[in-house]
Amino acid sequence: QVQLVESGGGSVQAGGSLRLSCAASGYTYCNVDMSWYRQAPGKEREFVSGIDSDGSTRYADSVKGRFTISQDNAKSTVYLQMNSLKPEDMAMYYCKTDLSGSWPCSGDYWGQGTQVTVSS
Repeated sequence: QVQLVESGGGSVQAGGSLRLSCAASGYTYCNVDMSWYRQAPGKEREFVSGIDSDGSTRYADSVKGRFTISQDNAKSTVYLQMNSLKPEDMAMYYCKTDLSGSWPCSGDYWGQGTQVTVSS
């Protein structure tokens, strides 16, 4: 059973930093794309950043230059370093994994989310 557990959320003032972690388990020998999404109250869930199985990274324009995604394959963990946080970054942050490859590697899975609060 694939599980994703996020941690690292919290409350910071504008300009501060947080590092989110997402520990994945329940699969082996899969191609894994990991990504972060966020959802603010009353808004749709939006893509923040992603890292593919080949290590290539992607960022939403709103976070480029401020957020950095990385992964530790040995620990099956992906990180999101968030610097220069703004009040508009405040949201629930979700980790997502997309599995591909030989059976049973398929499907996408979500974590339970971790709250990020940014005060001005």
